[in-house]
Amino acid sequence: MHPLHLLAYFVGGAMLMNALPHVLAGAMGRKFPSPFAKPPGKGLSSTLVNMLWGFGNLIVAYLLVCQVGRFDPRDAAQAASLALGMLLLGLGHAWHFGGLNGGAGPDLA
Repeated sequence: MHPLHLLAYFVGGAMLMNALPHVLAGAMGRKFPSPFAKPPGKGLSSTLVNMLWGFGNLIVAYLLVCQVGRFDPRDAAQAASLALGMLLLGLGHAWHFGGLNGGAGPDLA
């Protein structure tokens, strides 16, 4: 397997994790921060913007995971690469959005 395939699966995992809060917020009818808000990543975007942004992330995740190489979830290296991308971006989301929403943000409070 080519090492760039593992990188694609890692980034695909990150894109999949990034899609989740945006799609879920949009589907629940809740505003949520997005790169298009003012200020970016801190202000709230509409449900429509979040749904479109999240769906775009899902498309990119699909392309990176399902169209690059032959992703096999039973292959430990491939699954670990995808999971690590999801975990690291998920931790980043928890850190960033926890700080905005009163959770454990950058100050670890």
